[in-house]
Amino acid sequence: MAMTLTQKILAAHAGLEQVEDGQLIEAKLDLVLGNDVTAPPAINIFEKTGAKDVFDRDKVALVPDHFTPNKDIKSAEHCLQMRQFAKRFNLPHYYEQGEAEMGVEHVILPENGLVMPGDAIIGADSHTCTYGALGAFATGVGSTDLACAMATGQTWFRVPAAIRFNLKGSLKPPVTGKDLILHLIGMIGVDGALYQSMEFTGPGVASLSMAERLTICNMAIEAGGKNGIFPVDEKTIDYLKQYAPKRYEAGDYKIWQADEDAVYARTIEIDLSQVPLTVSFPHLPDNTRVMGTFDPVEIDQVVIGSCTNGRLEDMRLAAKYLKGRKVAKGVRLIVLPGSQRVWIESLKEGLLEIFAEAGAVVSAPTCGPCLGGHMGILASGERCVSTTNRNFVGRMGHQKSEVYLAGVPVACASAVAGRIAAPQA
Repeated sequence: MAMTLTQKILAAHAGLEQVEDGQLIEAKLDLVLGNDVTAPPAINIFEKTGAKDVFDRDKVALVPDHFTPNKDIKSAEHCLQMRQFAKRFNLPHYYEQGEAEMGVEHVILPENGLVMPGDAIIGADSHTCTYGALGAFATGVGSTDLACAMATGQTWFRVPAAIRFNLKGSLKPPVTGKDLILHLIGMIGVDGALYQSMEFTGPGVASLSMAERLTICNMAIEAGGKNGIFPVDEKTIDYLKQYAPKRYEAGDYKIWQADEDAVYARTIEIDLSQVPLTVSFPHLPDNTRVMGTFDPVEIDQVVIGSCTNGRLEDMRLAAKYLKGRKVAKGVRLIVLPGSQRVWIESLKEGLLEIFAEAGAVVSAPTCGPCLGGHMGILASGERCVSTTNRNFVGRMGHQKSEVYLAGVPVACASAVAGRIAAPQA
């Protein structure tokens, strides 16, 4: 029986020759992940199971990033619990604030070579689906599933059906991969891919950078998707050579391809050249509007960064649109590089100076304001344009605040204009 790309990976990890959508399987895992919100309860459950050790020290990653640097006593206690657990089991992939490899989990794991094509990965964070950009199956789970996986190295799945997004052409700058995924979510809705794999195919894939693919897969969950996934191509291989050279040279990966006659729930054809600059209005990601089709929206804050758009490519793009410009009076611009590596490279390239001269505040790598954690909380009635991934009620602060999702170019232009605006050349 023909299988999709996701089904090929799941079958391999379940030790089966084939699987079909709806089938329940138990699969071995290549990596399990927890953060400072989800790992502490998972650790508590792990202790209750009576497990004496984790299944594989090299395959458990713990990343404090949501409320770090710690904003209060509770967040500090959570990180202490993670730190003690990592020390107890001698876990090499605990990324503490203050280390060169630290940062936002979905930025640093690929950067540190922990994600490879063909992997099966779970994380107790809904945006774990980011890693599909490298041809891996990756999805979010709850803390209980994480606890059991840390002990056993496996978990169960219901095999998803798939939607194929057949891409052709290329995006026209300043349109970015963020606009593409917002556009797609607007097309199919926040439950349009419910428990389905979002599989991106076609000649247009080659035109998308790895940073854009990571952004696109990151937001698969915002359409209800079980995972998002791209095929492995030359850009993927180049990424592995840069960020996972030892594992690449050792052949520590597996490239799978969907069968030509694989059955999809539906196929959606996308001409990338026709994708517009897109903004998601409150309070759902599928409430999308095309730039130029709505009345002026005055804003109070702009956030650039997060696991969605905090990579070096995003920082370079932000610098391009902010260089020589000033943030509008009364607007707060917060830039959050996604990792210490991105922060350091941004420093070396002079990007941080450009941000500072424009009037931005540059943060340490953190999730911070994305989830209403800290360093950018909104008051009642305030509006924020953000390159993050969610704009639910109260997502970034007060329940009567508003979050508008956009790509980096629109975010920069809006910070300068003091209202939601399209970038100028």
